Amino acid sequence: MVNKYLHIIFLIGLLNFLTGCSVSRYIPSDEILYKGAELKLESESTVSDLKKLDIEMEALIRPVPNRRFLGMYVGLWAHFKSKKENPGFINRFLNKKMGEEPVYLSQVDTRRTEQLLNNRLENRGFFNSRISSDISSKTKFGTIEYIVILSDPYTLAKFEFEVDEDTLEIHQQIADLMVDTEIKEGMRLDLSKFKDERARLDESLKNRGFYKFSPEYLIFEVDTNISGQTRNFNLFLRLKDKVPDDGIIPYSISEIKVFPNYSANEESETLDTAVVKGKAFIQGKEIFRPELLEQYILINSGDRYDPQKSRLTSNRLSSIGTYRYVNLRYSDLDTTGDEGRLEASIYLSPLKKQAIRAELLGISKSNNFAGPELSLNHQNRNLFAGGETLNLSGKIAYETQIAGSTRSGLNSIALGLKADLIYPRLIFIIPIKSQFNYSMPKTKISLGTEYLNRVGLYRLNSFSVNYGYFWNASDFVYHEINPISINIVNLSRTSSDFEDILDKNLFLRRSFDQQFIAGINYTFHYNRLRDSQRKHGTFVGTNVDLAGNTLNLVNNIFGGTPGRFLSLNYAQYAKGDIDLRYYLRVSENQTIATRLFGGIGIPYGNSVSLPFVKQYFSGGPNSIRAFRIRSVGPGTYRPDEFNLGSYFDQAGDIRLEGNLEYRFSIVSIVKGAIFIDAGNVWLKKENQALPGGKFTSTWWKELAVGTGFGLRFDIDFFVIRFDLATPLRKPYLPENERWGNTFAIGDKTWRRENLIFNFAIGYPF
Repeated sequence: MVNKYLHIIFLIGLLNFLTGCSVSRYIPSDEILYKGAELKLESESTVSDLKKLDIEMEALIRPVPNRRFLGMYVGLWAHFKSKKENPGFINRFLNKKMGEEPVYLSQVDTRRTEQLLNNRLENRGFFNSRISSDISSKTKFGTIEYIVILSDPYTLAKFEFEVDEDTLEIHQQIADLMVDTEIKEGMRLDLSKFKDERARLDESLKNRGFYKFSPEYLIFEVDTNISGQTRNFNLFLRLKDKVPDDGIIPYSISEIKVFPNYSANEESETLDTAVVKGKAFIQGKEIFRPELLEQYILINSGDRYDPQKSRLTSNRLSSIGTYRYVNLRYSDLDTTGDEGRLEASIYLSPLKKQAIRAELLGISKSNNFAGPELSLNHQNRNLFAGGETLNLSGKIAYETQIAGSTRSGLNSIALGLKADLIYPRLIFIIPIKSQFNYSMPKTKISLGTEYLNRVGLYRLNSFSVNYGYFWNASDFVYHEINPISINIVNLSRTSSDFEDILDKNLFLRRSFDQQFIAGINYTFHYNRLRDSQRKHGTFVGTNVDLAGNTLNLVNNIFGGTPGRFLSLNYAQYAKGDIDLRYYLRVSENQTIATRLFGGIGIPYGNSVSLPFVKQYFSGGPNSIRAFRIRSVGPGTYRPDEFNLGSYFDQAGDIRLEGNLEYRFSIVSIVKGAIFIDAGNVWLKKENQALPGGKFTSTWWKELAVGTGFGLRFDIDFFVIRFDLATPLRKPYLPENERWGNTFAIGDKTWRRENLIFNFAIGYPF
């Protein structure tokens, strides 16, 4: 093992040496390649944020040297190779994708860099610091060392806000805001702090109604001429001279006009006006009832201008789902005295009311089936003139099993109808809209039915009813709660093969016998992954699902048959899971994405197992990609052969999973990925039909592990994903044989069992 590592180190070192030599051959004789600079920052006194200052100063050093990978100038090498007399297609392509122009020592202006460093230090309060540079070159490569010896910084002795003799309201407001200033006596002189303070005061004043105020109206004056003191300064804040009168007075909203059906071609004389709570709703044919639309508008006549309420009003109106554009504009009215007047006009451009969509899809599902699906959807975006949305959908699908050639084939036909009625407001017994300023919660009522015929196994009819609410609490936080969630399943026409499967596993039979699922579920998402400018992206998702408690209470009160409701067995369980994701964006085209998932379902009361549709599974394109769908676990269990029974057996009450993926850009819309996945599912209780499936304290020894690489075609509105993976650890093997893979690429049997191809839409996490 030691020799193996020595060989690797030797090869890397040799490659580094050879590449360095090959690059040096291309460097002109009169040039020296610039390898970069080192900054040495010294201070005789204590500087609290010296490390932060060091990082800030290093960022000013120019130019940036050529990049290196493992000590190799890959981009520079590609550039030099493309400059040969006949570079060839490959060299030209590599230069286009990764080539870099050489950065020579002759291009470095040390005096200019020293000036930049000194200017930044003066902006941070260090005047008359000593800065020098030292150039070092050897064998066509050179470096520079910048030495900075910090002077003692200037610190704040006194900070005052100067008020003119003619005291205006804005002076009083600024004086009130100064209580929360970050500029404190004893702090170091720092121009960035002054800039931040101006921005804070500007935002705060606008929130207090000063509609036309600008941060440019504020000026800081520094006085270092303090008798008997050195390295101290006084700071004064005041309004500039000759500030426009309308820039320093507050504004109130005098009129509010709303155009619910705005069109540039609309003729004003054909419009009618309805006034609700001081707001004028101007429209011809009524397409949105004013008394309902008024609930989304947070600004009111007589209120002072408030940009936050304006933004929230636009958010709330956009969230209705009826409007394509929402435009809130303010215009000046006559100014009276010391206060300005504004007219607020809200222009709402509706979407088309009716929409019909047909889709023919190729579906790959996590239940081990794939095939074509035809769906039709009709949408009415404003059903009752209150922004209500009615979605009617129907589907017909054919699916076939794709798990592997050794597993018995399955296929199915599914028919479905579903209706969703969404009210863009909270329908509740008491009015609580004031608690939701960011966006109005929506009420959703769903009815659905589905017919499923799994040929050779069973026929299943299901009926579902859901009533709940969903809303965005901010740009990043999403909530959904369904206090009524009912699913009734009628399992019919079971085949003898399927009955044999159920007879062999009592837990599985009980999971199919639970034909009535009624409960409550809640979903929470905190999502900071969408912002591509953030270096650190995070996501937290939780789901809680409770079923059977209300039905059990009703039975206890009214003396019904235990475990049954309306002549149907009902499920009783508690289930919860958490999904944690973290993205580290190394650069614009490189991301390290990670995910941890944990979930557990606990059957209790009259249930000995979770309903089959609520159980966890592992393996597949959005799970452990080196294993086929539903082929991992539970625990160390492995079916004698992959047949009809194994498809149903390999599920569990507990799921733990982790994923690590390095994503990078290849060319244009084509992205690449290298990944490793690990996880498994387990049973909470022992099941004699599934030996080794129970969760134990040594669960970590039973993880399945796989790795692979993938290609993604990332188009703006969707992603097509191809992943190829192979197992590294198989939990069903004897404990001392679980790690390892022969990687016998030339063996047809090995490829069939160990090369797993996944096709999916969207990223796995």
